[in-house]
Amino acid sequence: MEEKMVQCQNVVFKYESNNKDDIKLAINDVTLEVKKGEFLVILGRNGSGKSTIAKHMNALLVPSEGKVYVGKLDTSIEKNIWDIRNKAGMVFQNPDNQIVATIVEEDVAFGPENLGIEPSEIRSRVDDCLKKVNMYEYRKHAPHLLSGGQKQRVAIAGVLAMMPECIIFDESTAMLDPSGRREVIKTIKEINNKYGITIVLITHYMEEAVEANRIVVMDEGKVMMEGTPKDIFSKVKEMKTMGLDVPQMTELSYELKNSGLNIREDILTIDEMVDELCRLK
Repeated sequence: MEEKMVQCQNVVFKYESNNKDDIKLAINDVTLEVKKGEFLVILGRNGSGKSTIAKHMNALLVPSEGKVYVGKLDTSIEKNIWDIRNKAGMVFQNPDNQIVATIVEEDVAFGPENLGIEPSEIRSRVDDCLKKVNMYEYRKHAPHLLSGGQKQRVAIAGVLAMMPECIIFDESTAMLDPSGRREVIKTIKEINNKYGITIVLITHYMEEAVEANRIVVMDEGKVMMEGTPKDIFSKVKEMKTMGLDVPQMTELSYELKNSGLNIREDILTIDEMVDELCRLK
């Protein structure tokens, strides 16, 4: 049986707005699991609840109703929180909010130091994690002089140095330019493939979701669809109804199909499109 990294069972999260009687449901009865070692993407437009569910996965938020387990730890039990955050690290949208030191390697050492790890072990973890995100040559640099993509990779190294089993990326590429986004996604894929770390990526960029093992689509606090990227993106109409796009190549194949061309509808990448068009010649 596959081991579960995170389980959300009938999770409801309510928050009160300024008007006390007006209680909003940010998460509305969500049941969802993340398998150990998988790369899961959670998609949704703004206000869909995707970031709120992410914050439940490392106990930044606790459900109003229902349960969340990380490993086998219940997030609503206060004494579990430290262990949960060691298991599930989080990388946020703005790397500047996550970088605490004035030198890159000191920043990466910050987490393990707080865990009380031996100095020699910290040294090897820092070097190792900076190599994993291709930032080792910048170890003596000041973080504020780095590009957005580089800062985000330092933030990832800082989480990796704590050796979590799972990393949750909460719209971690939203503030980056396209090349910074590509750098970070490539890093995320490598961490997942090479080191078997479970990845949960919250995003509204469709091209990023193509890389996932599985996609969950949220809207209005509920899970609307889940499946492989090919399953999800071939449902172009349903995605558009929820205010979401599909990857450009999927959109193109959808339009070509509608104009009468006998073409597969589950094309995700340029390479797949080229192969399909060559087949049709």
